[in-house]
Amino acid sequence: MPGQLRDYFVVLPDSAAGAAAAGQLPVPEAAAGRSSAPDATGPAREVADTLTVAHPSGRPWVVARPLVRKVSHLARGEDALVLIGPDRVPDAVLAGILEGARDRTGLERRLARLPGLYHVVARLSGKSWIRGTATGLRRIYHARHPAAGTIASDRPAVLARLIDAPLDESALALRLLDFLPHPLSRRAVWRGVHETGAGYGLALPAAAPGTAAVPGPTEHRWWEPPPGELPLAEGARRVGEAITASVRAHVGGLDRISCELSGGLDSTVLAFAARETGPAALSLLTVAARDRYSEDETWARRAVEAARNTAATTAGALDHHVVPAADAPYFYADLAATAAELNDEPLPVAPGRARAELLLGRARATGSRYHLTGYGGDEIFLGLPHAYQDLFHGNPFTAWSHLGGLRHQLGWPLLPTLKALLDRSAFPRWLAGAVTAAPQPVARTPLLSWGVRQSPHPWLTGHAKTLIAEEFRAAAEHAEPIDPWRGRHVDIDGVRMGARHFQAMEDIGMTLGLPVAAPLYDDRVLEATLAVRLPERISPWRYKPLLVEAMRGVVPDALPARTTKDHMSSDEHQGLREHAPELAELWTGSRLAEHGLVDSRQLLRLAAEPFSPVLVEHSISSTVAGETWLRTAENAWPTPRPTPTTTPSEASL
Repeated sequence: MPGQLRDYFVVLPDSAAGAAAAGQLPVPEAAAGRSSAPDATGPAREVADTLTVAHPSGRPWVVARPLVRKVSHLARGEDALVLIGPDRVPDAVLAGILEGARDRTGLERRLARLPGLYHVVARLSGKSWIRGTATGLRRIYHARHPAAGTIASDRPAVLARLIDAPLDESALALRLLDFLPHPLSRRAVWRGVHETGAGYGLALPAAAPGTAAVPGPTEHRWWEPPPGELPLAEGARRVGEAITASVRAHVGGLDRISCELSGGLDSTVLAFAARETGPAALSLLTVAARDRYSEDETWARRAVEAARNTAATTAGALDHHVVPAADAPYFYADLAATAAELNDEPLPVAPGRARAELLLGRARATGSRYHLTGYGGDEIFLGLPHAYQDLFHGNPFTAWSHLGGLRHQLGWPLLPTLKALLDRSAFPRWLAGAVTAAPQPVARTPLLSWGVRQSPHPWLTGHAKTLIAEEFRAAAEHAEPIDPWRGRHVDIDGVRMGARHFQAMEDIGMTLGLPVAAPLYDDRVLEATLAVRLPERISPWRYKPLLVEAMRGVVPDALPARTTKDHMSSDEHQGLREHAPELAELWTGSRLAEHGLVDSRQLLRLAAEPFSPVLVEHSISSTVAGETWLRTAENAWPTPRPTPTTTPSEASL
């Protein structure tokens, strides 16, 4: 069955209708037909790969099908705590978090001791509290069930099925843009399904026994960016500790693991951090580039040589697998394969799915039990020019000095740079004009605002452009930035955008049976980074200085000396030519066209002209992602399937 959800959890109200809703949850084909008899009695039980944690009444409270992730749970009286993440949390640690936590604030103070990678579900004084992560790697959605009231989940498609929600054309139109900024990125693609903002949690009040007469949910902010006050040395120490803890939470204690080793700094850091956990076997995988000027493979081989030369005598086996460039699919290959996963929304990384599947398939063939990637490193450590707006307020001379170096590197003209630096436009005003019919900004446009201005792609219909304009205009009326400081807002929004996109990689891994992780998207890594003084965290003269200092002593000094970065734009452009027939087939009978969002005739013409100037100026990735996702979503659940339920006769928490 295409697009089946391989993992999810839901949080249900304590009512008969909530228990009935548990019986409507989707069961993937692998679990269908298995016995629904419980394996054990007690507060939690596992049935057909599904684990249920009960309310004190015995009705289901949390129903999870975690697959890769681990569910840890503990109850103290009527209060309870459930953590869903990469590693099982010992009961003693759970008890230390839950006991003495009289409210959400106290609970969050204790949760700060753990790596920030977990979904949190807590019951305190009869109320449920659910939240994801500040980076947006783990998200929370909620919907109003007609009988049960508010139900929360980490998967919007599960809620859409429970409430029989139709697709939201406006939200789908938004996903056809290259960048979807805060707060519009929160628009779920099903009507009636709502996403809780990253950094916010969802509070569900207690239900009256046996009824669905419950007030609606409320959102509460639980995370604030730390002030940037630490010197580089102290900040680097904290970043290094956070990365080490995050890596260990994913792969600590496993005998065989693998890492993507592109040759860039981020993947190199993860490879050496994974080596420190002491696996019996570590496989490093590099995809060779077709571009003869590429330096990635050279640096990857240097990293492997350095690891072998510096490894302790107790270190396990280290293997390096180089995938020949000829074996790597171009972008837009095997587009039909995207139907194997139903992502939470269309994700622009979909055209590269075949490349990701190749790499993860090779990693799985090594016997790896967990695969690590360096995703998130650019968003967290590279730093964007917008940050110099923040620095200019308190230290204008340093800001202008740094901007001078950046301006000469990027070719920014002097007067436009100065004008952009002095601009004080409020966030709502910027958001209202963030999508414009004007031509896309040229490369030499100074980037110092609240984000990136963009123009809709020319193949979008007037209807789609109207929907997009209305959404931006409506959002601007009440929008608030993530942070009052422009640079911090852009930095955090970029991290959350990248973390959202990484979900596609995780889902491909689940399809192949190999867990995939990006430890750099840990909340603690982000917090430690933002806590460092801005001019020491980013610099036009040093490449990711904070990450380099954080991993000093773990990564040999010669490796962070690299200051170049390879790109795969040639593979994308060549992919348009190589896979023109598949793209033409995609636009024939286009679902997006049926919704009135794209001009399929123009897309068919562009498929026949892969080197058209239009495709040089405008990326087709988001449109391909929207089309393939829509086809998967429409076929996700062709027929209802029975699922195991929790009965009141089960032992309660």
